[in-house]
Amino acid sequence: MPKSKAKTKPKTPSHHPHPNPNVSLVKQTLIVGPGPDDRSITLPAGEVVVVPDTWELLPPGDAGVTRRVKAAGPTWTVKERKGRREFSQGLWADAAQIRTARASMEATRSTPQYAKSKAAAKTRRDEKQGEYVEDFKAAVTAFLAFNPTYGSIADRLSNAVTEHATPVGSGTVARTERIPIERRAESAVIAWMRHQTTAYDNMAIARIKGERREVRRQLATESRRLLQKYRSGDPEAMKNCPLAKALRTIPENTRS
Repeated sequence: MPKSKAKTKPKTPSHHPHPNPNVSLVKQTLIVGPGPDDRSITLPAGEVVVVPDTWELLPPGDAGVTRRVKAAGPTWTVKERKGRREFSQGLWADAAQIRTARASMEATRSTPQYAKSKAAAKTRRDEKQGEYVEDFKAAVTAFLAFNPTYGSIADRLSNAVTEHATPVGSGTVARTERIPIERRAESAVIAWMRHQTTAYDNMAIARIKGERREVRRQLATESRRLLQKYRSGDPEAMKNCPLAKALRTIPENTRS
């Protein structure tokens, strides 16, 4: 018996809606995958389609223009899956539609009202970020729970972890809202220590499923054991301690 040909896996996940076969593609708003060349896309079922000559790709990055282009008519949003996440590669739409949206957005952004609104929004974001940084540092300090003897060490470590983990767009566990802030703080401390107090970054880890996770688990156990010395007030805690050594390289006034 002849061998059956392996099916080509679609570049776009199958959970995206399929086009209506009774309506022209150019009249439908779709989520598609990238095609084999710059003027093609891949439908959810795997079919490659050439983009109309009058259409243009609007790159991602300008949410205001993107919203107006989508509101104006049919569009094809290109999404590419990398691992477990999807990333936008842009939006195909009629070129005139994109020009109109850009001109409209530019006119809006040139008004005093828009500038005032943007400034107010930035102020609100900055205030919210400032409050979160304070709350996060408090959560880190609570997790550390160092003996008062090592209060200054706890403060410097809290500052260092907070400085690293809380910036907007950092992609760290501190920026997720899926878990309570107490768990975010704990995870951020362990992650910081993994990179600053262990040889993790220079380890040659075998490319075996679960191996990196196991290495991280073992290093986390070591970090927790180290932290316990400071919690208990062990007078020898700082002797030959990788945490103390790492903190010596960080300015004392780092984020107060």
